[in-house]
Amino acid sequence: MNYRPVVGWGRLPEGWSYVEATSVAVDAKDNVIVFNRGQHPVIVFDREGTFLRSWGEGMIRRAHGITIGPDGTYWLTDDLHHTIRQFTPDGKLLLTIGDPDKPSALQGGKPFNRPTHVAFGPKTGDVYISDGYGNSRVHKYDPKGRHLLSWGEPGTDPGCFNLPHNIATDSEGLVYVADRENHRVQIFDGQAHYLTQLNNLHRPCGLCCDRRNGGLLFVGELPSQMAVNEAVANLGARVSVVSLKGDVITRIGGRFKGEKPGEFMAPHGCAVDARGDLYVAEVSWTAFGSSENPPREIRSLQKFERV
Repeated sequence: MNYRPVVGWGRLPEGWSYVEATSVAVDAKDNVIVFNRGQHPVIVFDREGTFLRSWGEGMIRRAHGITIGPDGTYWLTDDLHHTIRQFTPDGKLLLTIGDPDKPSALQGGKPFNRPTHVAFGPKTGDVYISDGYGNSRVHKYDPKGRHLLSWGEPGTDPGCFNLPHNIATDSEGLVYVADRENHRVQIFDGQAHYLTQLNNLHRPCGLCCDRRNGGLLFVGELPSQMAVNEAVANLGARVSVVSLKGDVITRIGGRFKGEKPGEFMAPHGCAVDARGDLYVAEVSWTAFGSSENPPREIRSLQKFERV
């Protein structure tokens, strides 16, 4: 299995900028929705990369995660808004989970303190939320936004988290949590019971389960930001494609971070379309571009064709 970068995919309107793309999702028509930190937070392309529409101007404090719900609605995770919001595809607000002005106590366990992402139970439509930068929890809600249960606490033991950064579910309803700074993906059943974990990953950040093309898990891994090992090869800046049992199928990216086609700076979100093609959003500005002299915007979205 191989993936080939599609150079130049997804041209923005003249004068537009992502600043950085934080997350990407694909709807039932294979339209690609890019959540980003520019002036137009929600940007929609068709599968070929033709711009279709945008919305969300002035509505987002800090874009983080986007997930398509079972009914085709868009669920946006805004980590500085401390909310998860459900919208119609054209931007009408339907539901808000969380209070934008009252984040929960830091590491207190209650929803939410800088939540990161959303996933859905395939049979029930229940909502799983990773929480996040200021918590070490996963919360489960019903489709109406009523809280059902929560699990997790700070730590390194099974069932504990050190920055639960992303979340996904498979066709059986198992829940995969990118436990980023513990360098693992933990797997639970829908009732919060720990099952196992996937290791040999470096700061897993993006997470996507492709239920349609053989049950694969795509894990976007960040590079090191520590001086002691920033010159060590094969530490992140890649997307690992693994089976649901954790076997590595292939890895996409270079030995180090980079800006050439097929290389990565900071993979943050992944999505796969019906043909198995991969889309990767990167927080290149936050990770690297903002600290350069002078600061510069770095490419933050790539498409890969499965070949």
